[in-house]
Amino acid sequence: MHQADRHDPAVRRWVAEAIRQVEADAHRSCDTHLHVFPLPARWDVNLYLKDESVHPTGSLKHRLARSLFLYGLANGWIGPETTIVEASSGSTAVSEAYFARLLGLSFVAVMPESTSPEKIALIEFYGGKCHLVEDPSAIYEESHRLAAESGGHFMDQFTYAERATDWRGNNNIAESIFQQMELERYPEPDWIVVGAGTGGTSATIGRYIRYRRHATRLAVVDPEGSAFYPAWTGGDYAATAPGSRIEGIGRPRVEPSFQPSVIDRMIQVPDALSIAAMRWVREVTGLNVGGSTGTNVAAAVRILTEMRQTGERGSVVTLICDGGERYRASYDNDAWLAERGIDIGPHLADLREFFSR
Repeated sequence: MHQADRHDPAVRRWVAEAIRQVEADAHRSCDTHLHVFPLPARWDVNLYLKDESVHPTGSLKHRLARSLFLYGLANGWIGPETTIVEASSGSTAVSEAYFARLLGLSFVAVMPESTSPEKIALIEFYGGKCHLVEDPSAIYEESHRLAAESGGHFMDQFTYAERATDWRGNNNIAESIFQQMELERYPEPDWIVVGAGTGGTSATIGRYIRYRRHATRLAVVDPEGSAFYPAWTGGDYAATAPGSRIEGIGRPRVEPSFQPSVIDRMIQVPDALSIAAMRWVREVTGLNVGGSTGTNVAAAVRILTEMRQTGERGSVVTLICDGGERYRASYDNDAWLAERGIDIGPHLADLREFFSR
């Protein structure tokens, strides 16, 4: 939005109305459910899955998209004629397309060609356009180019995710988790386990834990091929990696929103284990979850196993990031896995034995 437009009374009125509409969306949404994962009571450890797939756009990224739009509107970056451009692996773009349509704005998603067709269809359903690139690392430069050519605004979730969300509370995901845990057997979680995509969710939760003086520890889980885990363990935050096959988490570079200082532990999970855990969650709970949820649960199972081995009692909370219906053609497709040499059989067998070990 041009400097002169920001001070136009008509534009200011539009921005005020746009903020009202985005906040009204939050008021129409109840808080997301916190499911109890069925573990034997005698274990004295509990696992909870916070179901972010029930948001209007079906994923955790609905929270982020809402925050990014409010941030852009309040900063004077978004006006009534602004084209919104975003670099995304899919879910953030779906949610931003929803809010762009809500405000009557054009939306362009710059995404890798490997993005699932289900996500592309959802973006187009909400009126967005998909600009696919062969090289996943090119999404940033291409987004800047498209925004400049259209006179639009590049939302840049990877830079602004940790700034746009109020980590002190204001019904953010961290505050919601602790409120929902208040009446549980072990109300203060020993661990909260989340993946890193932009780094915004882990930054929000890690800061909130410290701000509210909780003893809870934060574990960030990273899929193979991502740059976050080797950077955190080795201390080289300029390092790059091939990128992740698990959509929504993992990046080929360490994103600006990633805040390593608020993380207590990082766990790397192989893709085959992520996908096996995704299917295992459905077997055990009936909940149809996506691949990044499988990554989360695989790490949570490791932590629970360690807690039992050391005789610890307590609770672990992780997230259902999105639904499995977005991955019918990929992670839920045995032919797709075979083409890529991904063998989930041994991991699935291990998970099925988890209750008997």
